[in-house]
Amino acid sequence: MMRFNIAQPISLLAPILVLAILAPATAMVLHEPTFGRIASKAAKTPQSPPWTPASWRDKEAKQIPVYPDQDELERVEKNLSKSCPLVFAGEIRNLSEQLADAANGKAFVIFGGDCAESFDEFNVNHIRDTFSVILQMSVILAHGGAKPVVKIGRMAGQFAKPRSSPTETIDGVTLPSYQGDNINQETPFTAEARQADPNRMMDAYHQCTQTLNILRAFSSGGYANLSRIQQWTLDFVETTPVGSRYRKLSMKIEESLRFMKAIGVDLDGPEFSTIDFFTAHECLLLPYEEAMTRVDSITGKYYDTSAHLLWVGERTRQPGFAHFEFVRGLQNPLGVKISDKASPEDVLEILDTFNPRNIPGRVTLITRMTAKGIREKLPAIIKAVQAAGRHVVWCSDPVHGNGFQAENGFKTRSFDAIRDELEAFFDVHRECGSHPGGIHLEMTGKDVTECLGGDNNGVTMDGERGLASKYETHCDPRLNAMQSLELAFCVAEKMREAQGLPDLD
Repeated sequence: MMRFNIAQPISLLAPILVLAILAPATAMVLHEPTFGRIASKAAKTPQSPPWTPASWRDKEAKQIPVYPDQDELERVEKNLSKSCPLVFAGEIRNLSEQLADAANGKAFVIFGGDCAESFDEFNVNHIRDTFSVILQMSVILAHGGAKPVVKIGRMAGQFAKPRSSPTETIDGVTLPSYQGDNINQETPFTAEARQADPNRMMDAYHQCTQTLNILRAFSSGGYANLSRIQQWTLDFVETTPVGSRYRKLSMKIEESLRFMKAIGVDLDGPEFSTIDFFTAHECLLLPYEEAMTRVDSITGKYYDTSAHLLWVGERTRQPGFAHFEFVRGLQNPLGVKISDKASPEDVLEILDTFNPRNIPGRVTLITRMTAKGIREKLPAIIKAVQAAGRHVVWCSDPVHGNGFQAENGFKTRSFDAIRDELEAFFDVHRECGSHPGGIHLEMTGKDVTECLGGDNNGVTMDGERGLASKYETHCDPRLNAMQSLELAFCVAEKMREAQGLPDLD
């Protein structure tokens, strides 16, 4: 049996061995999707009908592409519904248990990965490098916060992206917007390339199977062994100040490992050589998600087997619409993006619907508000959730609210603004007496120049480290490896500050 999501993270502040808990992979019963056209208007019924994986089709759907060939769409949906699950119910339940710890302040969560995966960029090195940076960040956070870190990759399914407009105009020509490689092509800018093609869902599925195989190999095949802690550092980070700071931290951990070995602890056991690594993506392309939904043979309940966790975004979390309807019946843990437009009443309605039994770890609220929005809007939401006695994982997405178009035309984000929002997130939770439970970042292991700023070898508007020099994203700008590590150290310091611990250095 392949080992994936096996060992619990290890506290690095003391030589305490955390025993692994094996989450059995359970059999899944195939669910064949209910084929049919998607409703153009929200259903107006006095009471919501019972949930099924297909009940979203009776609701108004936003951000769903129009497929010209419905027969081909149905054929692909049927093929997907008969394909193997990408993840299993036992793994999903394992994640839910760890998220429950995060909801109770006993663990911390990191989401990391590309804004949008692509077919062209797919290769082992890219996956490995991003995985390595997430490992490094988790070590920094575990050491800084003295808590296990739940590691979740925006990988193996993060293809589709919501768009602010269904069409795009270039040189007077208007065509459908690019919605992600699992829907249509970004280039060339032609009617044929921009037409939604259902076969791209099958292509995405096959790429996801390869990505998950790679992640399983890295997480359980020795690459993630804590003894390799310094080998995770990428070459272009090695000689930088943040690389030196990480190396200093690694040496402390290596010293602790030597002590543990000296007193008889087996450092070759799974607790040190394997890690839990989960996957997540935005639940956007509902025909794909429905086709990947299965009945768990043990519980008889529905799990979306395309990922361990799915989230709904700011544009698709509205009650009464298709995406809200689909995710409410899943047993997967759910994420919900919350902007400064959300009211306390909105959030409570979401929690009442998605988590009526108030199970810790079931819902992760991912705030994306800017630093100003966090300080002005988040306290009222936290207090309303506390007053209602609801369990949530509070997570910060500091990137999405801080984008802008630079003077040279590139879409970018400010590293300083991202850091300011993270600091505001921790400050507000300290003031409210709640648990800041995680961070959600669009980042990569590559040395890209897409987000302005950074303390070490930062990205500038122009010049050798200018935006144009290594701007490679297929969608939104991503933090590079150095910027990601810098943020990890920032968050670790805020975690220590909240617990009254001394500075890391």
